[in-house]
Amino acid sequence: MNDRVVIAMFFLGRRNFLRGATAIGATAGLGAIKPLWAQTLDNRKIPDVIKKPIPSSGEMIPAVGLGSWITFNVGNDPVLRDQCANVMQAFFDGGGRMIDSSPMYGSSQEVIGYGLDKLGARDRVFSTDKVWTSDDGAKQIAQTSEHWNIENFDLLQVHNLVGINDNLPLLFDMKDAGRLRYVGVTTSHGRRTDDLMAVMKNTPIDFVQVTYNPVDRKVEDYLLPLAEERGIAVIVNRPFRGGSLLDRLEGEKLPDFAAEIEAKSWAQLILKYLISHPAVTCPIPATTQPMHAMENMQAATGPMPDDDMRQRIAAVIGVL
Repeated sequence: MNDRVVIAMFFLGRRNFLRGATAIGATAGLGAIKPLWAQTLDNRKIPDVIKKPIPSSGEMIPAVGLGSWITFNVGNDPVLRDQCANVMQAFFDGGGRMIDSSPMYGSSQEVIGYGLDKLGARDRVFSTDKVWTSDDGAKQIAQTSEHWNIENFDLLQVHNLVGINDNLPLLFDMKDAGRLRYVGVTTSHGRRTDDLMAVMKNTPIDFVQVTYNPVDRKVEDYLLPLAEERGIAVIVNRPFRGGSLLDRLEGEKLPDFAAEIEAKSWAQLILKYLISHPAVTCPIPATTQPMHAMENMQAATGPMPDDDMRQRIAAVIGVL
């Protein structure tokens, strides 16, 4: 076992890492035998997933994206890089487009670039990254572009408001010059929301990214209504609380009403809860498993919960 595998097991946990490795590890060296998720995709029609508008432009984007925090930080290990590419393939084949990363996510940017090259998928991705420095934002963005092997991003965001007085004008200048399509600002774990709302009120940003799930709901009271009022798209990070929410729900029976909206797992129930909020544009769950990437995309199909069911979802998850 090499150092990269040990590192991945340390961050992901042995159980979750081995589950993620199954999609490719079980078929390593077996030539023509495809992993289960690929066989499943071969035997079904790719769904027409729900799309939601970016308010500032009207452009429609699939309602579930893909995060890369921890899960894509696998260094140069070729097996783990190919595993991440398999996750991306399942995500794209399930109808996804937005992939999000950051300079603070270790090797994730380079791994995304590797996957895009391997899959020939640059025309399928809605490229989303961040600037996270109080020093030279332009230099960091250039490095990010090199890692992704992409010239112009769809969306760049000031990550956790770091260096915002310099980095936000930089992003607007890039947008004005035609080198960037959308500008955003992020927070995580519910931090600095007052500062974020001040930016939302006073600058013409296109996106905000915040933590939101059926347990962390404070943004429903103030930030999501402001986003609707200001015409700002909302990306949801930590929809599963970094995986801890799904770990807590593991083994619990889905409520009977989940069948009414065709939710077959807790992950799909949570994502449907998020997608159905009118202010939410795109949650970005992360995963190491191609089958879970496909499962997450399937949450953007079929019926969505109404307001009453959304409250029931939050109530059930809040007590389990």
